[in-house]
Amino acid sequence: MKEKSKAITGLKTGSDFSESERHDIIQDYLSSGKQKAEIWFKYTGNREEHGNLLKWMRMLGYNPDAKRNRSYIFAENSNIMSKKKTTSNEDTFETLQLKKRIEELEKQLKDAEMKAIAFSTMIDIAEKNLNIPIRKKANTKPLKK
Repeated sequence: MKEKSKAITGLKTGSDFSESERHDIIQDYLSSGKQKAEIWFKYTGNREEHGNLLKWMRMLGYNPDAKRNRSYIFAENSNIMSKKKTTSNEDTFETLQLKKRIEELEKQLKDAEMKAIAFSTMIDIAEKNLNIPIRKKANTKPLKK
């Protein structure tokens, strides 16, 4: 029968463990109900753990709060899970109001541009038919009285 957790023989310090050994130690910590200090003593023979397991968990992408719910999250999966999934069908009321307001403003802008073109055309026709200058010429000085 294969043992679930196997103590690594010989006294080692935290920096002596390979990455796969660190994964095994963290898995043992997460799957057992033991304290970090107990797990550290099991693998190193030292009573004081000095936060090494937590550092390893962060470095290897485990969720530091995983002990509470007995699950872990790898760093490469955390980015995928954190993204909020929304579809165009799930538009909120506020978003719909903003889209409607944008449409209204675009319509007003189009109307204002058409009015400006109409006024400019009207002035051109009046200047041509009446032979009087209506538009002010650039760089002209005001009349002195």
